[in-house]
Amino acid sequence: MRKLLLLLLILQGMLVSAQESLYDEMKRTMNERSLPLVNMIVDAATVNRTDYVPGEIEIADYHRRTNSDSKLVRYRCKFRIRGGTASSFDKKSFSVKLYDDTDENLDANIFGIREENSWILDAMAVDRIRMRNRVCFDVWNAMNRTPYDTKYENRNGTQGEFVELFINGEYNGLYCLTDKIDRKLLGLKKVKVDEEDNVTVRGLLYKGISWRSGSNLRSYTGAETNEDTWNAWELQYPDDYPSADSWQPLMDLIDFCSDSASDEVFAQEYRNYFYVDNLADYAVFTMALNVGDNAYKNTFLSVVDITKGHRYMITPWDMDMSFGGYWNGDYYEDLASIDRYNRIAPYNRLTVQDIEGFKDLEKSKWTEYCTTLFSCNSISERLDNYAELFTTSGAWEREYAKWNGNPVPLKESIAEELEYVKGWYRKNYESLCAQFGVDDTMGITDNASHQPSDIIIIYTIDGRKISQEDMYRGFYIVNGKKVVIR
Repeated sequence: MRKLLLLLLILQGMLVSAQESLYDEMKRTMNERSLPLVNMIVDAATVNRTDYVPGEIEIADYHRRTNSDSKLVRYRCKFRIRGGTASSFDKKSFSVKLYDDTDENLDANIFGIREENSWILDAMAVDRIRMRNRVCFDVWNAMNRTPYDTKYENRNGTQGEFVELFINGEYNGLYCLTDKIDRKLLGLKKVKVDEEDNVTVRGLLYKGISWRSGSNLRSYTGAETNEDTWNAWELQYPDDYPSADSWQPLMDLIDFCSDSASDEVFAQEYRNYFYVDNLADYAVFTMALNVGDNAYKNTFLSVVDITKGHRYMITPWDMDMSFGGYWNGDYYEDLASIDRYNRIAPYNRLTVQDIEGFKDLEKSKWTEYCTTLFSCNSISERLDNYAELFTTSGAWEREYAKWNGNPVPLKESIAEELEYVKGWYRKNYESLCAQFGVDDTMGITDNASHQPSDIIIIYTIDGRKISQEDMYRGFYIVNGKKVVIR
């Protein structure tokens, strides 16, 4: 009898196991090496590019960074497919908006990134290493901050966490869940509406969306100002108020930078329109990683409060075309030129005329960063850390099985693909050192040994500086060396 009962229990366990989905199994067996799991619960056939479709999202995180009381959180939300060309791929990217029980926006601090209701699930479908955009933002966040105080540590770029995505329990691959570049992140002032419904536009956020007239900030054509797009730009904020008041500041900027404007006036006043360190950082950053689709397409321009000044800040976006990769996923072995922005404003004047020693400022930036953030060792460390996450979690094996060849070929071993990326980066690094007239060996040796022994500097692998008290299981860079806390 006991043998029969034992047999029945074994058969019952086998039946339950056979019925268990991959999502349920991975959720049940997740450990400190697991990537977070995200399950979209939605009528998948109805999800489209234009309308948000209601559903739910469940997030499982072994480290409990969203809810310290539970590994699981679940939210009501709406989904929409993201992207232009990317929306044609089988592996879609998604926009996610969280809502409460009354259908009002719900802010949630997912993975400790920030309180927000609007999130992105980035498919990275054309990126053969599935990390280019994330690594680019990590480097940018470490080198450039908003030149004014914000609620989010002056951050001028997204933060994100790699996850494995499921749709109704069915595996859909390796994704990066990130926040967005928006008014709240950049600390832009809200539109002011008085008692008579008169609108005063204050904070402004524009996004470059194409290479048409206007994208180089040197000219524009006549176009309606009551639309949310104008001359290669999209009005991101205030998107509810497309009007002459919203677009006139960008027209004024282009007029100031136009070829017909006085060189003398430009030299005297350009600091009233731009943050010079931000300009130099952006130029050197895009050279270092050869970010090739961002001038000014895939770039944000923002003003904190146009009623108090018209200084614009640059924020990058969508940097899949980087690290020796092309926008469509092909290899792109071209190297960066320090003259790359000579045809777009304001660089066409700042560098060509070398106004106030701007070329020396760029060189000083390169000289500083080439031994730290841009060093070959530092970049390799970032790539390897993410690759190790992908490998030890099993995510790369599942991603390869699901998406190899659709739309781009993947390597069974991500380390093999990274060899190309690292080789390309070293060549680009040496080329830029030569162009700037800087010793090309400075950033190839390990600089960690030069840290004073009594100082401990800790970064997460996405570039956030933290204290020892904030460390838990995972990968960290401690005084320039990789450390694994298990």
